[in-house]
Amino acid sequence: MTEYFVAKKFLGMTAAAVDAEWIYVGLPMDFTASFQPGSRFGPPRIREASYGLETYSLLLDRDLEDVSVADVGDLEFAFGNVSQALTQIGEAAQSILAEGKRFVAVGGEHLVTLPLIQAVVSHYPDLVVVHWDAHADLRDTYLGERLSHATVLRRVAELLRPGHLYQFGIRSGTREEMVYAKAHTHLYPEAVLAPLTSVMEELKGRPLYVTIDLDVIDPGFFPGTGTPEPGGISAAEALSALRLLGGLNVVGMDFVETMPLPDVSQRTAVLAAKMIRDALLTVTRPR
Repeated sequence: MTEYFVAKKFLGMTAAAVDAEWIYVGLPMDFTASFQPGSRFGPPRIREASYGLETYSLLLDRDLEDVSVADVGDLEFAFGNVSQALTQIGEAAQSILAEGKRFVAVGGEHLVTLPLIQAVVSHYPDLVVVHWDAHADLRDTYLGERLSHATVLRRVAELLRPGHLYQFGIRSGTREEMVYAKAHTHLYPEAVLAPLTSVMEELKGRPLYVTIDLDVIDPGFFPGTGTPEPGGISAAEALSALRLLGGLNVVGMDFVETMPLPDVSQRTAVLAAKMIRDALLTVTRPR
């Protein structure tokens, strides 16, 4: 009988969890998806797609085999139970942080970011959040709910000190969200690389959490996402902007909203995997 290969761990992540500097964990939750569900399939498909890449990055001249990252798999959720899933995510994040490690979490919908940042800000009260996205996600409620992929950055902003949320690439939002953004966040519409470059001196030395909704990328490059928004950044700009993270004190990251099932070309999952690989190579120390 033919046996089909299924990736169990992200490519090159050979470190044991007890020894790792960074922990890679999948969060397959999409319970509040409002347009197209399916991002819960993102974490396993991204692992599979990673095996189409090299562990070595030519442009970074670094290799995943030389950094200390452990893939501990995916959390398991009771389907549809939002509050329980958020509690599980928060407890997992606290457990990782309590061991002195940092994490990269892979979603799943963007609401998974909230308990992650709640955990991180308890360890870093002066935390700054850098957010890439097509959407502002600053609604106070969406369809009557305060906890939603469309409200997640509003809840995050409420956790942070004033002016500690930087938003890049935004090209969609309500009038009310833009009013809130002008008063409470640093919002840079449409682009990522140029405005991120311009604020590097503001960000250096501060504890930084990076949350990347991959629909920030134009759907021509990244078609597999739940709420595609035409007109985003290119894959090349996204990868170039990631390389800026090497000059910053990144204490945690997440990559969310990969919905790979409709994309038969698999370019969505491959790009997500490459971004995760390059981000980790940029922010980790050689072992």
